Amino acid sequence: MATPDEKQEKGSNPKRKRTLIGLGVVAVIAGIVFFIRSQGHEKTDNAQLDGNIVPVRAAVTGYVDAVLFSDNQRVKKGDTLAIIRSDDYAAMVAQADAALANAHAMLDAAKAGSSMADQNANASALSSMAAQGSISTAETRLWKAQQDMARVDAMAKDNAATPQQVDAMKAEVDVARTQLEMARKQAGASQEQAGGSRSQAKAQEAQIALAQAMVAQREAEVDLARIRLSNTVITAPYAGIISKRSVEPGQYLTAGSPICAAVDMNGIWVTANFKETQLVDIKPGQTVNIVVDAYPDLELKGHVTSLGGATGARFSLLPPDNATGNFVKVTQRLSVRIDLDPTTDSTVLLAPGLSVVVDVRTKS
Repeated sequence: MATPDEKQEKGSNPKRKRTLIGLGVVAVIAGIVFFIRSQGHEKTDNAQLDGNIVPVRAAVTGYVDAVLFSDNQRVKKGDTLAIIRSDDYAAMVAQADAALANAHAMLDAAKAGSSMADQNANASALSSMAAQGSISTAETRLWKAQQDMARVDAMAKDNAATPQQVDAMKAEVDVARTQLEMARKQAGASQEQAGGSRSQAKAQEAQIALAQAMVAQREAEVDLARIRLSNTVITAPYAGIISKRSVEPGQYLTAGSPICAAVDMNGIWVTANFKETQLVDIKPGQTVNIVVDAYPDLELKGHVTSLGGATGARFSLLPPDNATGNFVKVTQRLSVRIDLDPTTDSTVLLAPGLSVVVDVRTKS
């Protein structure tokens, strides 16, 4: 005969079996659902937020007059961060302006000299033309005197002209010949003067070109001096958060010295490092669900933008050499860039470096 305990155990066995069967069915269904879901998704927690972090540096050398930001302060693009003492740079601008004014004065003087040289060249050319006309006149006068002399000589042979008339004609011929020689000498002198005037005009043109080049150089020096003066005011390169402050009033900075780091909060993206075995179905444009470890209840949306050109190992300082004899195969990872879709939650601080979990939907 069965004892009461044995009867109770036999009665409870069907209930236990039904419970175990139910749990098994649930486990199988959950496994099937997980398998189906995993077939259209690729997931990794080897991911973090990325962003542009730019060191803000002094562009000129000098003492810091004022620092107008605190660590981890939000700023807008163009906000003044620090001011370097500008007395020396303002004086350099004034000096460059004075040098530019002097260069303009030299250019004006060169233009005035060129104008005068052109006038002299024109006058010399006219004088040379007049001298050539005098030569023609003197040649005509000599020819006429020689013709008259020939007639008088013929008349003297026939006793139709007196010796005095012959002598007078000879004197007239000599005078005409002398005038022609003088006209030729005057024309030569005029030509030399015209040539000198033309050379002087060309020299003045060269002086103008030199003065114009000097003006251009002085203008560039003014621009450079003004740029240096403007660089005494250090501004934020873009809107974001200023961190790692490393400057104080009165500190001496050299050109290139860092004063802080600017974090662009408007251009945050995700860098996810997927195993090479997960990459077969990942393509640009695919939808991504993103969970930030700092905000586990907030799910962000994004999309795959691009896949890296090489694995992370290839970008390391000492990339592995697989040609060695002690090769051990290691699964490689490739970085995938994921851009975030716009979010309306302004209270969420998405800072570069935060860890995230990404789930890429590889099948729609």
